[in-house]
Amino acid sequence: MKYIPETFVKPILNLLSLLAAWPTLAQVPSLSSAEIFQNIKKLNVVGSVLHIAAHPDDENTLLLTYMSKDQLVRTGYLALTRGDGGQNLIGAEQGYNIGVIRTQELLGARKIDGAQQYFSRAYDFGFSKTREETLNFWDENKVLGDVVWLIRKFQPDVIITRFPPDPRAGHGHHQTSAYLGEKAFEMAADKKAFPDQLKYVKTWQAKRLVWNTFSPGFTNKAPADEKSTYISIPINGYNALLGTSYSEISALSRSQHKSQGFGSAPARGERIDYFLHKAGEPASKSVFDGIDLTWKRIPGSGQVQETVSALIKNYSVNDPKASLPALLQLNRQLAKLDSSDINVKSKIQEVQDLIIQCAGLWFESNPVSFSATPGDYEKVNIGVVNRSGYPVKLVSVRWTGSSKDSTLNLSLKEGDENRFAVNPLIPKNLKISQPYWLEKPIVKGMFQIDDQRDIGYPENRPETVTTFVFDIDGQQFSYTRPWLYKFTDPAEGEIYRPFEIRPAVTVNISEPVYIFASAAAKTVNVTVEAQKGKVSGTVKLNVPAGWKTEPASTPFSIEDKNQVKNFSFKVIPPAKDQEVGMTASAEVGGQTYTKSIRTISYHHIPSQTIFPDAEAKLAKIDVRTTVKNIGYIAGAGDDVPTALRQIGCQVTMLDASELAKDLSSYEAIVIGVRAYNTVGYLSHYQSKLMEYVKNGGTMIVQYTIPGSVKVANIGPYPLTTGRDRITEEDAAIKFLIPNHTLLNHPNKITQKDFDGWIQERGLYFGQDWDKTKYQALLAGNDTDETIKEGSLLYAQYGKGHYIYTGLSFFRELPSGVTGAYRLFANMISVGKK
Repeated sequence: MKYIPETFVKPILNLLSLLAAWPTLAQVPSLSSAEIFQNIKKLNVVGSVLHIAAHPDDENTLLLTYMSKDQLVRTGYLALTRGDGGQNLIGAEQGYNIGVIRTQELLGARKIDGAQQYFSRAYDFGFSKTREETLNFWDENKVLGDVVWLIRKFQPDVIITRFPPDPRAGHGHHQTSAYLGEKAFEMAADKKAFPDQLKYVKTWQAKRLVWNTFSPGFTNKAPADEKSTYISIPINGYNALLGTSYSEISALSRSQHKSQGFGSAPARGERIDYFLHKAGEPASKSVFDGIDLTWKRIPGSGQVQETVSALIKNYSVNDPKASLPALLQLNRQLAKLDSSDINVKSKIQEVQDLIIQCAGLWFESNPVSFSATPGDYEKVNIGVVNRSGYPVKLVSVRWTGSSKDSTLNLSLKEGDENRFAVNPLIPKNLKISQPYWLEKPIVKGMFQIDDQRDIGYPENRPETVTTFVFDIDGQQFSYTRPWLYKFTDPAEGEIYRPFEIRPAVTVNISEPVYIFASAAAKTVNVTVEAQKGKVSGTVKLNVPAGWKTEPASTPFSIEDKNQVKNFSFKVIPPAKDQEVGMTASAEVGGQTYTKSIRTISYHHIPSQTIFPDAEAKLAKIDVRTTVKNIGYIAGAGDDVPTALRQIGCQVTMLDASELAKDLSSYEAIVIGVRAYNTVGYLSHYQSKLMEYVKNGGTMIVQYTIPGSVKVANIGPYPLTTGRDRITEEDAAIKFLIPNHTLLNHPNKITQKDFDGWIQERGLYFGQDWDKTKYQALLAGNDTDETIKEGSLLYAQYGKGHYIYTGLSFFRELPSGVTGAYRLFANMISVGKK
């Protein structure tokens, strides 16, 4: 290993501009010789396809794999949303937090199936039943503009929608994705449509648009006016070069959607997909009919075609570096073509990536910590190694925060790891590493993104980077890599984590909601975390008039970076019921810091850190309970236990070992969302839980998805759940039994208690139940739909009480919806007056 003294490296003259390509938040992997050959073969294909749907997990991963790895075309997937309104099977994150997770899951999937990932600005607000409802929530013109923008930017030859633009698609978002895709197909070629975009892109007309489905019946009977032709294509081939079938690759891709529970097994037999003509020129055999996928479509590319053909013919699996002279020749030839042509631009990038792979070059920059603040120094270890022995010279290295050029002209000997350390000053103008779509509040179902050029990127383009300039046979190549923190986990091995820019101080309030059922003060815990060393100042809570905090502020002094100090404040509510917001802030050196910090960490995605405003909700409300001791069986992740503690309950989490004990001490036991779908050991304890109810206990079961239920019967009497839901959060609710205890004790439930609900009323309602045993207490419906009565079912069983509810308490309680607190308090209190 060769170490280069820091003094030998002269800092560079200019700060590096942001990457134009999609960022990679992990080291670029080394490819096997077979994978390199696969990518060399891809140089011979000049064409592209864009797949459009609504959410993460909507995409046909087998189709993406087939297009990318069999047809070898440039392949993209546009998801209108980041899946923010979806369910979460791996944790308690909801809203834009689950959107952050699902964004990374999609990027993980694309690394496997070979496609590129894009998003619009639309926020996933949850299940929608109609296109009209969806577009009433979203800004239609903006989402349509985003689809037009990404078509113009990607320039696909073929566009493939995942759904039909009508009710056959089911979900309103699904319908909308196809509807907007069809409109954008025409508008992308119209210079009068969204003319401001033409400052950056040109108009584009794809050859055709088709709808892809597994079924030749195209999802039930087609409308009478849909008489379009369709073609069928077998898409599950076996790739001998990769040693796997496309369904095996796509199953790995699909299985990245872990937060949705979409682990998939490959179907290794034949799979035929169908493509219904929707717009443009109809196809008869292939979606690429009439499209030239060869270099003939690029003017002046005759020599390029000859060189690519020779590359493929002469490739040596045992010696990839033998292809370097031809790749270098190809790079010169491509430089003579029109670089504004997206096909030429993409092939230049592919060739330069192949040069690195064939040369066996490995280079990276690793900060010694995972975060820094603007204006501070950060030590960065830079490493370069030539593993093939092909003559390569490292001309220079430059990095964010340097001030002068570096000149190395270092010949890289085979196997020598050249390492050196630099200590740059992080520029003061760098923004914190907040996901760019979360920098501003969501407005009318849309993320607010000011710069047109930012729209579509799946994640932030890294601001801390290093550029390596290599000389290979007289040609210079510049490669930019983000800074990545690297460490070794004893169980997992080497792990990379994105390097973060953080504010000097972050402030976290311990709970998102504080419920005051009386005039008594509550303790609010606040943590102050120093993101740099030697920080001192004051921290305080900011409350509206009528509320008080003690103390008004507290001084703090923190010596070490990442050290956390905890502070407690008493918050005193006003006499009258009131719902307000509270914020926390820290003042350091005359500057006020108002951001909290939240790191989302799961094994299957890179760690993601976001910086929400440091805020919480305060609610002085009239809510009573008659019980205290609650047992809770966690399901697929929710914060209901925290909410129960807010109203004075003691909550014990019941795992298998706790369920094996005596349950009689619990005044109520609550089953978390999807627990009967995800918690296997419940099958062993269901009879014991039913006996608990029979002997006088109260049991509340939150929504359960039909199918894959771990127990034969989720209730004491026949009860099955279905897919009925009320998606309109302001839908009218009817009280079917107004005098029932659940609606009157200890809190009188009124229509006001259903004000302010978010995203939906509920989901996965009871579908069939024994009408002689269960009482349906509430009814409601979405616009133009029939009444649904399965959202809240009550049955007395023996001496006890059983309740099934599809109401979305898992969303309402963490959001501080006070009526939901009052109703849930009645449910847990039903057995004790």
